[in-house]
Amino acid sequence: MYALIVPAALPFVLLGIVMGLSWWEDHVLPPAEAPVEAPAEAPFTPAAPADAPQPSSNHAPLTTIAARR
Repeated sequence: MYALIVPAALPFVLLGIVMGLSWWEDHVLPPAEAPVEAPAEAPFTPAAPADAPQPSSNHAPLTTIAARR
């Protein structure tokens, strides 16, 4: 019987642990000091997208079956 209860209760136990740690973080730990300003970084500019290759203009058959028709 316990073999069925333990796996079913595990998600609730983990949820309780996470919620308890969240409460502990908010109420027990000292507040974090104001962060020191990070040095300014250059904004990320993505490279220009490459042009897609144009399909070939020749209309040759793709298979030998199509060539016989």
